[in-house]
Amino acid sequence: MNSKTLSERLKQIAYALGADFCGISRAEFMEPEAQKLETWLKGGYHGKMHFMERYFDLRTDPRKLMPGAKSVISLIFNYFTPEPVKFPKISRYARGEDYHVVLKNKLQHILETWRLELGHFEGRICIDSAPVMEKAWAQRGGLGWIGKNTHAIRKGYGSYFFITEIITDLEPEADSRAEDLCGTCSACVEACPTGALDNAYILDSRKCISYLTIELKEQIPAEFGSKMEGWMFGCDICQEVCPWNRFKKPTAISEFKPSEAILNMDLKDWLNITEPTFKQLFKKSALQRAKYSGIMKNLQIIRSA
Repeated sequence: MNSKTLSERLKQIAYALGADFCGISRAEFMEPEAQKLETWLKGGYHGKMHFMERYFDLRTDPRKLMPGAKSVISLIFNYFTPEPVKFPKISRYARGEDYHVVLKNKLQHILETWRLELGHFEGRICIDSAPVMEKAWAQRGGLGWIGKNTHAIRKGYGSYFFITEIITDLEPEADSRAEDLCGTCSACVEACPTGALDNAYILDSRKCISYLTIELKEQIPAEFGSKMEGWMFGCDICQEVCPWNRFKKPTAISEFKPSEAILNMDLKDWLNITEPTFKQLFKKSALQRAKYSGIMKNLQIIRSA
């Protein structure tokens, strides 16, 4: 099977098993991306996310993450759900089941099906938790470009999708890098209430509502108290205003649909929830990342705003 035929067959199987799009890149050192990451880290834009400082060599070269790697196969999965939730606000990606678990199962199925057809080959599944620059790989694989809001955006599709990878020693034909189509638009920069995108294409995590409500374990700085705009977990503002998201469509993945609790709970319900109830209702949810204590911290800021 030549490299072009192999690429086509891998994609056919991935699409049949639920991936929305699949793009292929050569596994190599990411020189320009490494320079940008180093500059971003030296600028302190990662805030208290010290894990971003670790495994720099693995993060910028997949061959060190998986010896013998020849290709990075990026697969994206739509998570958009149109159902409105009550106040306070929760980012759309976190309204259903935890994507780490859902997508690990899907990628495992895809990998096993590839092996059934092609025979054994090495492959490592990566879903957000591994030190991989997933947005950069998506761009290299032609799946979309990294926009001014630092999200990966796909033409005619939008940005409401998860990016995953299977690093492998297979050598299918690589795709062409995606072109940046943000143009002169600055809607996301102008819409961010905290100024986290004042430098387009550079996210200052220390000002980002998603970082403040999920990653920051300390109290949210007082300067942001009146700028949270009701977001309890994450933030979708820079995606909501992106013109490319007019092409968004509801996800076909049932596990990403909002849970009944998230659809029905209002501010009073959230303020009165106990820790045991929280753990029971959201045991399969990404909300667990902030933990009960983090959710309560965020709610106090929202209530006093």
